[in-house]
Amino acid sequence: MTSWQDEVRGALDGLAYGARSAITPRVLHGAAVEIGWMTTHLAMYPLGLLGGSGSRAERLSLAGLTPSQRSLLVNDVRAAGTPILLAHGIIDNHTIFALMRRQLMRRGFSSIHTFSYSPLTVDVRRTAERMGAEIEAICEASGSDQIHVVGHSLGGLIARYYIQKLGGHERVHTCVTLGTPHQGTVAARLLPWPLVKQLRPESDLMEELAEPAPGVPTRFVAFYSDVDQLIVPQRRARLRHPDLIARNVRVRGVGHLSLPFHGDTVHEITGVLAHLDDQPQTA
Repeated sequence: MTSWQDEVRGALDGLAYGARSAITPRVLHGAAVEIGWMTTHLAMYPLGLLGGSGSRAERLSLAGLTPSQRSLLVNDVRAAGTPILLAHGIIDNHTIFALMRRQLMRRGFSSIHTFSYSPLTVDVRRTAERMGAEIEAICEASGSDQIHVVGHSLGGLIARYYIQKLGGHERVHTCVTLGTPHQGTVAARLLPWPLVKQLRPESDLMEELAEPAPGVPTRFVAFYSDVDQLIVPQRRARLRHPDLIARNVRVRGVGHLSLPFHGDTVHEITGVLAHLDDQPQTA
């Protein structure tokens, strides 16, 4: 069978799987919620284009905060001062993190940045190198030795490559991923775009990430949804690697684009980043 026939067959298999999994009540409800968040996000999206690539730090004083909101700044200055880098997904921008940024600030985190890349990006590896340079600049400017990274979809995979393959384990204390195709996604067979090809389960990138990664102390927390429309099957958003310290958190009834807006997920992320000494067990 020729390569183009393989491509077509893979695409048809992906469509068939998606059709079978898209007719359950749970998935339909998740799709309705997804449409609502997508409408809100599309209204905000142009603001992200105007804002450029943006690596911004936000400073929050104690003025006007309730005791619960100021607790992180008062009780754990180190946690509050550890920089956080937010990395969006493919064909998106930093506005996807609008709610999360606000909640992190209200919790008391004082240094929040965004990492952006072009929708024309064609290689995860090169983009991970750019992320590494951005993280070095943030650490130098803030005086911090370490940083947290929160990545949605492809943003989480870029962060993982940086940590595993480019020495990022020395800088990244915690990496949180949301709907990231850690094991690839069958849906990527639908598009021949070079970047999307890297997200296929059998790609060279996935094989590279499956290689041994000894001595990586970075803690990973991977959120995956049971109705994710882009990660097929959904379990492929779990991080399963024998050398990585990871906790996989299942989110029910929340679509792919809705994950950064989901209140319970955002609340759990703020809790994870507020406790620097807690290490999740590999799951």
